[in-house]
Amino acid sequence: MQIIQSLHTAILVTDLEKSENFYSNLLGLSKIERSLKYPGVWYQVGNYQIHLIVATTVPTDNPDQKWGRNPHIAFAVADLDVAKQELLNQNYPVQFSASGRAALFTQDPDGNIIELSQQ
Repeated sequence: MQIIQSLHTAILVTDLEKSENFYSNLLGLSKIERSLKYPGVWYQVGNYQIHLIVATTVPTDNPDQKWGRNPHIAFAVADLDVAKQELLNQNYPVQFSASGRAALFTQDPDGNIIELSQQ
């Protein structure tokens, strides 16, 4: 077997409206059309997609206090300081990378961990 490309990541969410606000408005991801019959939203990020899928509950058992050591999705940002301020302005938690690199972690409305890294 030879994996040639990563296509998408599916993220479970319980409140689609709150999640759309986080991913569309705060992170600025671009929504794309989807033809599936169950509730959700798809986003295009370069050649990659993020699929938000509505669920009744979302497992958010993040056992390690260092968020980067738990399951997460990572995005590159142009300016980490701007991203940090926008997250704090919207009352989202921020945890800086324990490695000392230019990266931070936050959580979406359901507690899914998101990494933002300045390249």
